[in-house]
Amino acid sequence: MRTVLISGAGVAGLSLAYWLRQYGFHPTLVERAPALRAGGQAIDIRGTAREVIARMGLMDEVRAVHTGTRGIAWLDEQGRRVAEMSADAFGDSGGVVADLEILRGDLVRILHDAADSEIEYGTEIAALTEESEGIRATFTHGPARTFDVVVGADGIGSSVRAMVFGPKSVRDLGYDVAYFTARTQLDLAGWEVIYNLPAGNGVGGRAVMLYPLGTAGECCAMLGFVSPEPLSSREDPAAALAEVFAGAGWEIPALLDQLPDDLYFARTREVQLTEWHRGRTVLLGDSAFGGSLGMGTSLAVVGAYVLAGELSTMDDPRAAFARYADEMRDYVAANRKRPPGGARGFAPRTRNGIRVRNAIMRALPHLPGRQRMLGGLQRSANAITLKPYPALRS
Repeated sequence: MRTVLISGAGVAGLSLAYWLRQYGFHPTLVERAPALRAGGQAIDIRGTAREVIARMGLMDEVRAVHTGTRGIAWLDEQGRRVAEMSADAFGDSGGVVADLEILRGDLVRILHDAADSEIEYGTEIAALTEESEGIRATFTHGPARTFDVVVGADGIGSSVRAMVFGPKSVRDLGYDVAYFTARTQLDLAGWEVIYNLPAGNGVGGRAVMLYPLGTAGECCAMLGFVSPEPLSSREDPAAALAEVFAGAGWEIPALLDQLPDDLYFARTREVQLTEWHRGRTVLLGDSAFGGSLGMGTSLAVVGAYVLAGELSTMDDPRAAFARYADEMRDYVAANRKRPPGGARGFAPRTRNGIRVRNAIMRALPHLPGRQRMLGGLQRSANAITLKPYPALRS
């Protein structure tokens, strides 16, 4: 059992490829994008995931491109800061913002270089057929090939998951989000800021978050809103986004003027599966346990370490998959708990709801039991002990 096909060259797929190579496997990644996807939002690396990054020898590289974000600040209707929470307010990985935050594109680049693996771009798996000695994959572009194992690491909209487990394995969480790089006249001073609008223009509560980037005035913008129907599937997502935020004040008109042609616009969803493997196919990262709040990257990194390690210890992939699931189950469950309020906390529907949420966030750092109110992020982020799988390569 030495050949592994990985669908998806993101954080999960590249992390897995790295570890598989340490154990003498031959991973092949297929990625439907024409090149490595460098975009995306700022992401946190929390708890046990940091230990995995350290074992990969990548911690210095990751810290070198840390965004340096100091925390999150909530703004009122006039754009004035009314509440804030520093990155270290609840421990190294227990706050709303972790003190080790990195842009997704930077992490993917670092993992890509470390993985040093075969990647086929511009193609994806079209069909999978179990055979006696392997699993045969056909692709949208390129010849069919047979592998010992197939891993679906292709995200919340995983085509591998749909093929193997069926399409009805995802629950809609009720809001859309869009991410893009922009410039702002605001002096963010190293803080992420959140500005909310009440329901309007045919949708529920709306939220804008700006993440400061390294260059002065440059930021990553996130625009999100609650909606019973996904607008992300429209033919022109940018136009849909402009409609949702039409007439808004603050920095929003300037942000809408900067919407890119390749706008990342997606519906937030949660995977609902009781098992993550079937036959010679297994799921990893968001494909398996997507829907966590702020822990998706860490789950992917830790899951890749565990899956590769278990595959290295057993000749039967099915037995290895079962061990991987046993190791990850409690950790995933602990990090899938959503904080009180859900989408309403992210984007309150009324002006009064926004004021109440801001008041709660202002008081939260000073309240007893604040860790419990935040869902015990510090505890959950460390809710797994890594096995010392012996690598073949130093």
